[in-house]
Amino acid sequence: MKQKTLMLICGEPSGDLLGAQLMAGIRALAGDSVRITGVGGLAMAREGLESLFPLDATAVMGLREVVPAIPAILRRVREATAFALKTRPDAVVLIDSPDFTHRIARAIKRADPTIKTVNYVAPQVWASRAYRAKAMALYFDLVLALFPFEVSFFEQYGLKAAFVGHPVIERRARMTGGEALRARLGIGPDAPLLALLPGSRTSEIRFILPLFRAAVEILAKKIPGLVTVLPTVPHVAARVRAAAVDWPTPLHIVENENDKYAAFDAADAALAASGTVTAELALSRTPMVVAYKVGAITFALANWLMTSPYMTLMNVLLQRRAVPEFKQGKARPEILAAEVEALFADNTARAVQVTAMDEFARGLGEGGEAPSRRAARVLLDFIA
Repeated sequence: MKQKTLMLICGEPSGDLLGAQLMAGIRALAGDSVRITGVGGLAMAREGLESLFPLDATAVMGLREVVPAIPAILRRVREATAFALKTRPDAVVLIDSPDFTHRIARAIKRADPTIKTVNYVAPQVWASRAYRAKAMALYFDLVLALFPFEVSFFEQYGLKAAFVGHPVIERRARMTGGEALRARLGIGPDAPLLALLPGSRTSEIRFILPLFRAAVEILAKKIPGLVTVLPTVPHVAARVRAAAVDWPTPLHIVENENDKYAAFDAADAALAASGTVTAELALSRTPMVVAYKVGAITFALANWLMTSPYMTLMNVLLQRRAVPEFKQGKARPEILAAEVEALFADNTARAVQVTAMDEFARGLGEGGEAPSRRAARVLLDFIA
């Protein structure tokens, strides 16, 4: 049998993790009968991918960061498109990062409509600008949907979709080792510990980390002995460390992915930027407060287009404010500090969140076949 080829393309670290899980699922089902090429980061490299280029230029967000990076991003789009047209894989799988990956899908379809394109982690067009789904049907052949309701949504616009579940579920088993991490970092077993997750993009470090710092300054006066742990990723670690000089509490910055999940397990609560990490925190049953902040122009444009009242994945799926979330002007240090303090002081507030997290996990597909394995199965059937 002729070896099949799949080209996987992601644009930032969260997509890299999803891509790595998908690669593992493909290998488990198809072994060496499928060759994988494309663009990824460290996680996909560990699964054997030789990336066409690093993710440095594409992992940006916000007008101030994106505009200077546009020439580099467009160059990466051209490189990935040219590679797909030259190698003609059985399918190109575009993972998340729609501003980057959808450009590649459109370019491929314009040049060669016979090359199959698959969207894994579709943009939440049901929450903002639903008309984009109609456009997506012109340059995608299949959507691997993370949520059950997305299938009927996309199909009404003529775009084939299959529910596979959210692969973040598979990381649940790794969210252990909290006691060992506390011991290794010298954090007492009873010390109040807050996990800080300001995001992995340079724009997020710029806008959100100072906000979190100001909130921690307030909390340090309210919670005696408070300790903070800040998981980050290598490509922004230097920026994080520079911004964390003279931090108001004892601070432990960790870059290792296993340490990140151990930090979730160790922490009593988390203060997080909106994104995939909030789903990870929910699956680890770590009570959280969520915030997000971008440049004023970026926010004005995004807010005008939003149709969902929520930004946190858990709140979107449950259709209620299950975890506190604050964006832009409402994301103020004193508000965030008060909400976090309540999670340390009020066991009932913590319990209510954990119960909602159980409901959220079931909605994502927890308890069934591993989502990345299901996604790999659908993908292999598609190219067969």
